[in-house]
Amino acid sequence: MGARSLFWPVLAFVAGILLLIAAPYRSVAIGVGMWSSCVLLWLVRNFLDYYLDAWIITDQAIIDVAWFGWFHRESSRVLFSDIQGVSYEIKGVLPTLLRYGTISVEKISTGASISLDTVPRPRKVEAVILRCMEEYLHSKNLKDAKQVQELLSSVLARELQQRELQGEDEDDEE
Repeated sequence: MGARSLFWPVLAFVAGILLLIAAPYRSVAIGVGMWSSCVLLWLVRNFLDYYLDAWIITDQAIIDVAWFGWFHRESSRVLFSDIQGVSYEIKGVLPTLLRYGTISVEKISTGASISLDTVPRPRKVEAVILRCMEEYLHSKNLKDAKQVQELLSSVLARELQQRELQGEDEDDEE
């Protein structure tokens, strides 16, 4: 939804205030007060929906936290090893001038993507995600290589022990 979802509640609130200024009667004030209360509730809900949608970039994954209303929240985690691609889109004159856009991350397993709208400096955010992803995959490869090395050394040690035992058995038979 983004910041655009705040336009209509603000416009409705301003219209209520202008109506109150144009007709300063008690009945109009009561109506405008009830109208403004509803519009403020609408504005707060839309603001929280915009403000509380976030991505948390950790050293292992991206956590997408989404707020859909007063009683509905959702969170999903995408490990860097499950990411197929990261992209950004800056669409329009105003987003180009103000340098905001949409970031998308595509998952390998499902092919689905998660996206976050109205992100300031999306190129920079994309670079941060790619750098964190590269560091994670590099450290994971080093850990995997170390585990393979330990596994091979234990197999080699077992083989050498078995050969030594076979060599001792042959010496004993002679």
